[in-house]
Amino acid sequence: MLLTRECDYGVRIIRALADGTKKTVETMAAEEQIPQKYAYKIVNKLVQAGYVSSTRGRAGGYLLNKPLSTFTLIDVITAVDANRYVNDCLRPGSECSFRDDPENSCKVHAALGDIQEMVVSALRAKTMDEVLQVNGLQTT
Repeated sequence: MLLTRECDYGVRIIRALADGTKKTVETMAAEEQIPQKYAYKIVNKLVQAGYVSSTRGRAGGYLLNKPLSTFTLIDVITAVDANRYVNDCLRPGSECSFRDDPENSCKVHAALGDIQEMVVSALRAKTMDEVLQVNGLQTT
């Protein structure tokens, strides 16, 4: 599972909001060194997924919508980019002549599938609270 830069930025946006204060995209982008054009796009995905809430207007901004202990790294990653796979052949609907041959099952596909499950399981095992504690951030 190769994580995109957008996935990394999604985790950084959560980190920026972890202190419980309302922040603008501009503030988060500056604090986390994220280009603003990406920050807007990613924060909107996190709002749609329900991890972040937004308020409009002069006093508007973004806040975490859920406690950090209630969602995991895989939750943030899939909110930003739902199609993360170790190899494209694992993606549902992808074409792979080796995988689809019932007489010659692909050992590579099976091995990559096992690795995919291990990675997803490890990412699912880490709540965002745990991840940010590892980084030394005191969360609320």
